[in-house]
Amino acid sequence: MAVINQPNSQIRLTNVSIVRMKKGKKRFEIACYQNKIQDWRSRIEKDIDEVLQIPLVFINVSKGLVANNEDLLSCFGKTNQDEIILEILDKGEIQLNEKERNANLQQKQNEFLTIILTKCISSRTKKKYPPSMILKALNELKFHLNPVKPAKTQALEAIRLLVSEQLIPIARAQMQVKVVLLCKVKDQVWDEHIMPLFDHIEDENQGSKLFSVTGIIDPINYKAILDLLQGENALIRKGQGSIEVLNMATIKED
Repeated sequence: MAVINQPNSQIRLTNVSIVRMKKGKKRFEIACYQNKIQDWRSRIEKDIDEVLQIPLVFINVSKGLVANNEDLLSCFGKTNQDEIILEILDKGEIQLNEKERNANLQQKQNEFLTIILTKCISSRTKKKYPPSMILKALNELKFHLNPVKPAKTQALEAIRLLVSEQLIPIARAQMQVKVVLLCKVKDQVWDEHIMPLFDHIEDENQGSKLFSVTGIIDPINYKAILDLLQGENALIRKGQGSIEVLNMATIKED
């Protein structure tokens, strides 16, 4: 709880979130309501009175120390509190309390694990691992989630480490698909556009009218193939090619 000392009273600020900006050699802060700062920055909230607990610029919110005009003029080149508050609110660093930090970390960890669980399976059972096993393996490998780095970047790093070390039998989940093309359009799309998107070809069949291929792709390439065959800017007319998913969680056998 922050307290602002004034001559005859004290203003107590509860549920406060602080936005901080360092300007020159001094630090300036504003006191905002929790959960309102991001709403303001994303333009969901447009009423600044709903964001600010009190329209003052502070040197230290928790101690109730208000910035004086001399400091504001020296560091911002002006003393207009409203203009300075807007600058801090838009560009300052949000100081999270412990509850908010824990909530954000939990959200990031959930996102991190979801990416890994979606992209990986057991190389033995071809099934997904429970989150607890992934976390245990990462702990043994001394991989710890960084609250600052993006969850996706860290998840991909973790996947590379898990697959490389094989502490548990794990592999990148791939997709088994079947692509069918009319023979007359095969040369337009197969060799140059679709074949490079396959990680492994298991079966290829050339008939008098139809050309079909079964193989393994990275799931990220599924939409690319679909767009080539059926998208708005497809290379062939609708009905001349198709893609069918045979298995959502498979791996390429060596």
